[in-house]
Amino acid sequence: MSGQSIPAAPPPPRPFPNGTPVQPGPIAVERRRLLAGTDPDRRAPATPKVLAAALATGLLTAWLLGDGLGVNLLLCAAVAAVAAGLTARSAGRRVRPWTLAWSVLALALLVVPALWDAGWPAFLSVSAALALTSLALHGGRRWTGVTLALPGVLWQLAPSVLWALDALRGREYPAKQKVLPVLKALAVAVVLLVVFGALFAGADAAMADVLESLTPSLDLDELPLRFVLLVLGLVTALSFAHMAAGPRRWDRLRTEPGRERGRLEWAVPLGALNLMFAAFTVVQVVVLAGGRDAIMTNTGMSRSEYARQGFWQLMVITVLTLVVVGLAKRWAPRSTPADRRLARAVLGTLCVLSLVVVGSALVRMYFYVDASGLTRLRLWVLVVEIWLGVVFLLVIAAGALRGAGWLPRAVLLSAALTAAVYGLMGPDAVVAEQNVARFERTGQIDLRNVRDLSVDAAPALDRLTGDRRTCALALIWYDTGGSKPWYAMSLAQSRARDVFRDHPIGDREDKACRRAGFEPGYSERY
Repeated sequence: MSGQSIPAAPPPPRPFPNGTPVQPGPIAVERRRLLAGTDPDRRAPATPKVLAAALATGLLTAWLLGDGLGVNLLLCAAVAAVAAGLTARSAGRRVRPWTLAWSVLALALLVVPALWDAGWPAFLSVSAALALTSLALHGGRRWTGVTLALPGVLWQLAPSVLWALDALRGREYPAKQKVLPVLKALAVAVVLLVVFGALFAGADAAMADVLESLTPSLDLDELPLRFVLLVLGLVTALSFAHMAAGPRRWDRLRTEPGRERGRLEWAVPLGALNLMFAAFTVVQVVVLAGGRDAIMTNTGMSRSEYARQGFWQLMVITVLTLVVVGLAKRWAPRSTPADRRLARAVLGTLCVLSLVVVGSALVRMYFYVDASGLTRLRLWVLVVEIWLGVVFLLVIAAGALRGAGWLPRAVLLSAALTAAVYGLMGPDAVVAEQNVARFERTGQIDLRNVRDLSVDAAPALDRLTGDRRTCALALIWYDTGGSKPWYAMSLAQSRARDVFRDHPIGDREDKACRRAGFEPGYSERY
C-alpha cells in the first residue's frame, strides 16, 4: 500500500452564482433537437486521396487565381470536384437526376468568367455556382431543404477543417521509400524544365513569348494574397468534400402549418386586394390601348417619364405579392373541400392579376429603353422582372395541379437558368449592341450608357465612328493595356485586344468626348 500512489481527487465543481446550474432555455433545447434531427446518417472519413485533391485545389487557386478569372476557375473547380467525387464514392452515394442538373448548371455558370470580363455577372455566376454545388451535394425537395442547402458551403467551413484534422491525426504515413522517389522525380523534372526552357526562350523569341504566357508571374508583394487564395481554395474543397461525405438532411426540418383562419377573416383582405389589382388592370388597358403614342394623350407624360414614374413601384408590388401569397397560403382555411377551393380561387386570381403587373412593368421598361437606350441596370431589372413572371406562372401551375411538391426545386431551377442565361449572354455586350443598333437606326446615342462598360462591349462599340467611337472606347482601351497570362484572360479580353490592334485609338479622350457632345466625368444614369 505504501508503494502505491493515491490519485488526487478531482477538483470540486465551480459553484454557480445562485448555487444551481443554469439550464438551457426551451428555445435553445428546441434548436438543438431540430439540428440533431438533420445530422447525417453516416459520414465517410477523409481519405488521403481526398486530402491530396483538396491540397491540390488550394495550390492551384494560389497559383492561378491571383492574376484574374478565366479558364483558371474551371481548372480549380475541376480538382475540387475530384475531391468531392472521391468522397461521395467512398460514402456510397449515387448520382441522381437532380444532382446532375444542379451540377451541369453550376458548370455552365463557371464558364461565364472565361467568356466575359464584366465584374457583376462574374460575381453573380460564381456565387450561384457555389450555391448550386452545395445543393447538388446536400439534396433537397422541400422549401427548408432547398433554401438551407444553398449556403451549405458556409456551414461546412469549420467542420470540414476538423474533419480533415481528424483524418490526419494518428494515421500511418507511407514510408520514405515510397515518398522520396516521387519527390526526386518532381525535382528533376522542375530542373530540366527550367534549364531547357531558358535555353529555348533565348533561342527563339516566339518560344519565349509562349513560355512567358504559360508561366505564372509571382512577386514577393503578392505572397500574402497567394496565401489567402491557398487557404480559400483548400477550405472550399474540403467543405464540398465534407458535404459529400455526409450531408446534413435539411428536409427533415418540419415546419408546422399556420393556424387556420376563418373564411371571413382570411378572404375579405385578399378579396379587397384582388379588387385593387383588377382596377389597376382596367386602368392599364385604358392607358395602353392606343399604343405608345396614346400615353401622352392619356397621362400627359412622355414614354420615358411614364416608364420611370412607376417601374420601381411595380417591381416592389410584384415581390410583395409573392410574400402575401406565401403567407396567405400558410393561414388559408383548409378544413373542408370548399375551404380549399376558396383558397385556390382567391390566390389563383391574385397570381393571374399579378401577371398584369409584371406585364405593365415590362411594357414601361420597353418604352424607356426605346426612348433612352439600354443600360446595365435596366437590363438587370428586365431580367429579374421576367423571372418573377415565371415564378407566378409556376405558382399558378402548382395550384391548378393540386400538388406543389415540385414547386421549390422548379422555382430554384428557374432562378438558376435565369442567372446562367444572364451571365452567358454577356450583359455588357448586349447593352452595347442595343445602343449601337439604336444609333445606326436613329443617329442618336447616349454615351453615358456605354462609356462605363467592360471590354465585353468593345466589338459592338467599334462600329461607331469618329469622336463617338473614341469617347465610347477610351476607358475600355485603358483596361486592356496590361498583360495577363492565358489562363486569367477571358475571350472578351482577347477580342478587345484584336479590336484595338486593328483600329487603335489615336486621339485624346477628353477632346473627342467634347466634340461628341459629352463631358467626361458624368457617371452612368438609370
